[in-house]
Amino acid sequence: MEQTLSRNIDEIIVDPRTYGDEHSYHDAFRWLRANDPVHYATPELYRPFWAVTRHADIMAVEINAKNFLNDPRQFLVTAKDEDLLFEQTGSRKFAENLVAMDDPKHRAYRALTSAWFGAKSLKSLEDEINALARETVDKMIDMGGECDFAAEIAAWFPLRTIMIVLGVPREDEPLMLHLSQKLFGAVGGVEGMAGMVDAFNAFNDYFSKVTQDRRSNPRNDVATILANATIDGEPIGEAERNAYYLIVAAAGHDTTSSSISGGLLALIQNPAEMAKLRADPALIGKAVDEFIRWTTPVKHFFRTAVEECELGGKTIRAGDNLMMCYPSANRDEAAFEAPFEFRVDRPDARKHLAFGYGPHTCLGNALAKLEIRILYTEMLRRIDDFQLAGDPKWVEASFVSGLKSLPVRYRAAAA
Repeated sequence: MEQTLSRNIDEIIVDPRTYGDEHSYHDAFRWLRANDPVHYATPELYRPFWAVTRHADIMAVEINAKNFLNDPRQFLVTAKDEDLLFEQTGSRKFAENLVAMDDPKHRAYRALTSAWFGAKSLKSLEDEINALARETVDKMIDMGGECDFAAEIAAWFPLRTIMIVLGVPREDEPLMLHLSQKLFGAVGGVEGMAGMVDAFNAFNDYFSKVTQDRRSNPRNDVATILANATIDGEPIGEAERNAYYLIVAAAGHDTTSSSISGGLLALIQNPAEMAKLRADPALIGKAVDEFIRWTTPVKHFFRTAVEECELGGKTIRAGDNLMMCYPSANRDEAAFEAPFEFRVDRPDARKHLAFGYGPHTCLGNALAKLEIRILYTEMLRRIDDFQLAGDPKWVEASFVSGLKSLPVRYRAAAA
């Protein structure tokens, strides 16, 4: 195993199939943390990059936004796909969204919706999310005690929440789910850049119509904010607006669904932790952070160095790209006690970097945690005896990935 990892580590960490097997990528990153934590990778089909694998080193990069920019490399795609993107768009950026922006532009665009994702707005959404959780658990009970939790429950609950935030009608939710899964399955997956571009163009077509509607018929939703947004008195650009819609609609639910389904799998595989959470529902806040640490749906983002510097004992040159390996940070033995143990009462779970760190911390992180807390509170109150009913299956993609299938059996709790 050690020899295989040392010889093939560059190809292993870029291979989408690695991320379809949680043991494979954890083994690879554990080896890197122990042997070469800031590792210069030169995989055959990709442009070179530094793989940054330790919690402290990733924090150091994320907090230093002046020297480590999001522009121009955002995530892992082949050199061929980067060239294809440039041919089609004239840019090596996939989209001009918050993920791709640096200050001062990033700060200005983030401010457009920050209030919507703040505590006051989330409080106003709680009743709707609670109703949605009740409806979701009703559905599980009506399904007769067996379902594919990842595909039939976890994929839909956060989607419906984020569609409420955006103001998208319920009949369009299947389209949003299809496009989101196509987008994230393509990024770092087998479909490659062509699949990403197809999904992005379809998102643009859909939200162009939404923009026209909200300008004529404004509502109390994020789509209205974006349709009419201005910065320094000037309307924001169409490309930036469409990219903003995409990051809210797609990233806002796909990552949360992975934490929801991965959290249930972890509870089933660790029945003592399930019993602990049922016995003390007040642990749900810590448990949610542990679900997110444990699953880490976003596997990486890139940064590009502005000036030469040192990181983890290595010299990083101006223009070098760095891949922030978040699952590795969240299993770092130097940052977490017994990081490969799943604990619903873990006191250090909030140190996780699954939402990033610093100025680019995920804008919707509080909403994601609220959704998971509400759903699990309702689900564990009304459903007992979760068991696996088949083998779990994971998405094979190096950027955003999680369970695509989680067959489970369960029974309704006694009234």
